[in-house]
Amino acid sequence: MQERGISLFVKREDLIHPYLSGNKWHKLKYNLEEAKRQNEKTLITFGGAYSNHIYAVAAAGKIFNFNTIGIIRGEEHLPLNPTLSFAAASGMKLYYVDRKTYRNKNSREFIQKLNNEFGYFYLLPEGGTNELAVKGCSEIFSDLNAFDYYCCACGTGGTIAGIINGLEGKKYALGFAVLKGASFLKNDVKRYLQEINNKNLTNWEINLDYHFGGYAKLNKQLLKFVSDFTTKTNIPIEPIYTGKMFFGIYDLISKGYFNEGSKIVALHSGGLQGLKGLTMSKKVLK
Repeated sequence: MQERGISLFVKREDLIHPYLSGNKWHKLKYNLEEAKRQNEKTLITFGGAYSNHIYAVAAAGKIFNFNTIGIIRGEEHLPLNPTLSFAAASGMKLYYVDRKTYRNKNSREFIQKLNNEFGYFYLLPEGGTNELAVKGCSEIFSDLNAFDYYCCACGTGGTIAGIINGLEGKKYALGFAVLKGASFLKNDVKRYLQEINNKNLTNWEINLDYHFGGYAKLNKQLLKFVSDFTTKTNIPIEPIYTGKMFFGIYDLISKGYFNEGSKIVALHSGGLQGLKGLTMSKKVLK
């Protein structure tokens, strides 16, 4: 890296709050304002048992005095894992649905069922991505304009859509998909950008090569990289999102992807709460 004059910086959004941090705060910021404007008292959202989004919504509910309900994919397992234990302790009601039902979570029938059971609520999508979330993520790098590349991990595409929008056609946004077969993200990002600014911005790309087999899929190479990175930099990262992004950045640097003298800034989007879940699950490779 030093030989080619390439510099890598980290935007530590994981440090902005102990529980409500990273891109999750930016996604929720304007949604929380809208929920208050609508005078809604309850937030409902969706996620898996280790979801960073579920964790963040539960934290936001406690901090900003909303009731929260989490529609959790799969069956209840006791004792609760650290993510769901935190959510419950923060006041979130956990409502479990089987995976087949969960796939229809956005259907009119399912939403009506939630209305019948819980009354009025403000609905947040799985992962938190909607137009207001993209607006919030547009502010992530608003105070940093001296870089050539702005990097982030990609799950739903909302964060990078916001980053692209915030760059306003200047510099370059580079996302790293954490899902296998995530080419659909490119169309999703285009749709989000059309919704928020109706512009055809082209200064971005989503790399699909560093998913390590799919969402939450890990191997020894990735885990070693995450461990070594944390030891060398004293910056804790996890292997689900930020670990895959940083692995990708380092690998692309070694392959000559970035121009000589490039200045890169990478988003640390938080998600460190998931490390506790990995520790107690079978996903940690020995």
